[in-house]
Amino acid sequence: MLELRPTCENCNKTLPPSSLEARICSYECTFCADCVDGILENVCPNCGGGFVPRPVRPFRNLKGDNFLGRHPASGKLRYQPVDAAAHARFAAAIKATPPHQR
Repeated sequence: MLELRPTCENCNKTLPPSSLEARICSYECTFCADCVDGILENVCPNCGGGFVPRPVRPFRNLKGDNFLGRHPASGKLRYQPVDAAAHARFAAAIKATPPHQR
């Protein structure tokens, strides 16, 4: 089950469970769309993978108790700002390769 982390790891922007701005990699590293597009260039600074929009968990019970009230979002903050220069060097070699081929 996705943690639905509450903030962007880079800028600490609030990303509530319903946010359409949240982006995650396959390890659930969570960043806002502005950081993914403007700083990270779709390269996760933690694993080198790409990002996709984070799914939104339903607020109410639509079926089988699979909703936010039964499975709440995480409160765990992971604020670790990216060193932009170091990330640019890291991403330079792989950003042209589509995430599914990295």
